[in-house]
Amino acid sequence: MRRFITILLVSLLAFPSSGLAVFDPSKNEKHDVSAIGERDVDGAVNFYSLEKEIAFGKQLAEDVERHSKIVDDPVISEYVNRVAQNIARNSDLQVPLYVKVIDSDEVNAFALPGGYFFVNTGLINLAESEAELAGVMAHEIAHIAARHGTRQASKGQIANLATIPLVFLGGGWAAYGIKQAANFIIPVTFLKFSRNFEKEADLLGIQYLWKSGYDPTAMITFFERLQSQKKKKDGRGFSALFRSHPLTEKRINLAQEAIDQILPARPEYALGGSEFSRVKDELMSLTSSKRRQEKDPNRPTLRRRAPDDEIPVDAEPVPENGEEDERPKLERKYDVMADGV
Repeated sequence: MRRFITILLVSLLAFPSSGLAVFDPSKNEKHDVSAIGERDVDGAVNFYSLEKEIAFGKQLAEDVERHSKIVDDPVISEYVNRVAQNIARNSDLQVPLYVKVIDSDEVNAFALPGGYFFVNTGLINLAESEAELAGVMAHEIAHIAARHGTRQASKGQIANLATIPLVFLGGGWAAYGIKQAANFIIPVTFLKFSRNFEKEADLLGIQYLWKSGYDPTAMITFFERLQSQKKKKDGRGFSALFRSHPLTEKRINLAQEAIDQILPARPEYALGGSEFSRVKDELMSLTSSKRRQEKDPNRPTLRRRAPDDEIPVDAEPVPENGEEDERPKLERKYDVMADGV
């Protein structure tokens, strides 16, 4: 039993980091951009079937939506969905992609197992181009394509199995119980990836960004700005997931090496400038309206009349106290003529 667990642990820990230091398409399928969409990038050890992963991701996504304010503005939501679907078509994704925008100033985007993907408005505000926004999306879609969520969970299950021998070596059942209790925080298990998984998502995401027609260096420029902003604000306003896996210089340099070594140069890249600017303007308008409402919740607003609400032509105001209104009234011309004048 212990030998079996040891073999699994060694293979699982070694696999994610293999080939990341040397980018050679002839030795590592994940470096061959000509085979995007036909490659096996989902790892060697996974205890979850694809069907189970989709069902579990749906359950987590429903929980996220219950506790979040989802943006329903069509200009913003449709644009973000369109950019994400373009990247998904140019990736190794094996499942449909479901995208929602969360109304939150926190700079974050996260992917759940099974193709469920959320983008915060704070991330859109920080991006300076469509390519930068697409770069973060490509990184998160890579997490889904490589099935990092369920691979991470499988890794945790193996770690739990490894603690069983402690029961017979003096640790007692209490030690095993502590490990089991830690697994009740399931969303963290599926979101907080190892650093090797983050590097793998960088590598695959850069390829998906390039395949979708964007300048792949946009991912690096955004990561550098993100790193700079975090230092200025001391991490405030940024997701804890970003803080737990810092964008180190080594990680950024490794991404640049991947661009230089495995991506063919393109004569031109997609820009999407005007539409991206329109979405940012729409988001700014939405944010301003929300802040005014938060500042003065009792501020009067105009209610639009429904199309089927009819206003009678001869309608007269009804006194609030229910008594007859004794204010003087102007007689209508045809009423005077009816009296014979």
